[in-house]
Amino acid sequence: MKRIGIDVGGTNTDAVLINDGRVDGAVKASTTADVTGGILAAMRALRAQSGDGADVDAVLVGTTHFINAVIQRKQLHKVAAIRIGAPATTALPPFCDWPRDLAHLVDGGIWMIEGGHDYDGRRFMPLNVTQVREAAREIRRRGLAYAAVTAMFSPLDPSDEDAVAAILQEEVPGISVTCSHMLGGIGVLERENAALLNAALIALARDTVKGFEEAMRSSGIDAPLFITQNDGTVAAAAHAVALPVYSFASGPTNSMRGGAYLSSLQEAVVADVGGTTTDFGHLQNGFPRQANTVVHIGGVRTLFRMPDLISIGLGGGSLVDTEKMTIGPQSVGFRLTQEALVFGGTQLTGTDIAVAAGLLDIGERQRVAHLPAALIKGALRRAQAMVEEHVDRIKTAAGGVTLLAVGGGAFLIPDRLEGVDRVIRTEHGGCANAVGAAIAQVSGDVDQVFQDLSRTEAVAKARALADERAVEAGADASTLSLVEAEDIPIAYLPGNALRVRVKVVGDINSRQGSTPNARDVRHQHA
Repeated sequence: MKRIGIDVGGTNTDAVLINDGRVDGAVKASTTADVTGGILAAMRALRAQSGDGADVDAVLVGTTHFINAVIQRKQLHKVAAIRIGAPATTALPPFCDWPRDLAHLVDGGIWMIEGGHDYDGRRFMPLNVTQVREAAREIRRRGLAYAAVTAMFSPLDPSDEDAVAAILQEEVPGISVTCSHMLGGIGVLERENAALLNAALIALARDTVKGFEEAMRSSGIDAPLFITQNDGTVAAAAHAVALPVYSFASGPTNSMRGGAYLSSLQEAVVADVGGTTTDFGHLQNGFPRQANTVVHIGGVRTLFRMPDLISIGLGGGSLVDTEKMTIGPQSVGFRLTQEALVFGGTQLTGTDIAVAAGLLDIGERQRVAHLPAALIKGALRRAQAMVEEHVDRIKTAAGGVTLLAVGGGAFLIPDRLEGVDRVIRTEHGGCANAVGAAIAQVSGDVDQVFQDLSRTEAVAKARALADERAVEAGADASTLSLVEAEDIPIAYLPGNALRVRVKVVGDINSRQGSTPNARDVRHQHA
């Protein structure tokens, strides 16, 4: 297949053309404030370098839009929070553990509904349909367009969430509903938080995907659009619009997958050095190791699929403090080409240090010729110490590891590091993030508890659900293969209960449409 991969970072927007598995073109363009402008510039530069892109099979884009919106408290919408679990769950209402400023932006009202299931799957209170309809009518009167529905132990039985979503769509035309059982595990607060964040981001996701499609049309490219996900896979744009939280960590994940592809390494620690941050992760079987603990997003506790990452403020645009001899975490970001010394600016950055040390040939070197040797060595030594510390934190065993250095700022990583056996760099490693997007497959995931089934039957049912979700996300059904399967008996539940986790991946179905028309996120296999 012939694919274009794009990754939008805080400093640069990278684009690559992959043709039958080889990199035929790779370009960088400065990220713009509206993001779409940077994508358009990158695609035009790629076409100029690689020729006509009209016959591209797919365009795959990774973006930091959604996680940035949460962190920066921008472009979020009010959400109706509906919890099914009264009277048992009223002591800790929705938003109770959120940062106050973020809760103020997202909280559109809270409705506590009678219903839900107990830990063993048995119903402890009938769903109060009258309360649901009253809540729906109040939501309509308030003009709320987004809702998140969370029920007690809905991963065991999602029927209450599905029923409430159906009533909401009946009573409030055009409302977008996120059901929590699609996003997290048993823990009600973390699962509810993920659903609330997702609902708050859907409008931004629609606008973002629309901007991507406009950039494609302006570049003369007519191909399906896919959005990269946290686990190193992609989903068709229409599917991804409904689940923007699944793209929170797609940037560093793309870099890890791209680095694995370019280096043919399946096991390694990866350091992705961008213009603003360095992200450390661990490759296992060519995919990022997944986090098994609570993940905080913008101060909010969540528990859903995310790569195990450590991020620090070290990059090519990081500001150097000459008095404290520190580098980062502040960065000039996408203004690097205006503010760094080598480009005629006034800010001393990591890029300036690298140029002065002869590690990089960019801009005008004479502009940093005055920098003292002690300053250059001190800044590089500080960067080295930061990398060594965080490699030790991300690796899982004592001893040396292989470190794969990728990203446009990888020049800040020296060839020799304490605790590292070897440092690997690859051709096109500066655009590994875009390569990771371009080579991604489509996945389907299931993490669910099954009762009253044999182990074989439970795993088979989970596999069938995972296959169906992968096809819905844009996979070619004939190419699906099993990547991960795990089953864990749950002793405190009756009926031979098993928690089953299954992940499948498949090649992109290039006939998949990309129109972002998804309106709700609900379980279709209750």
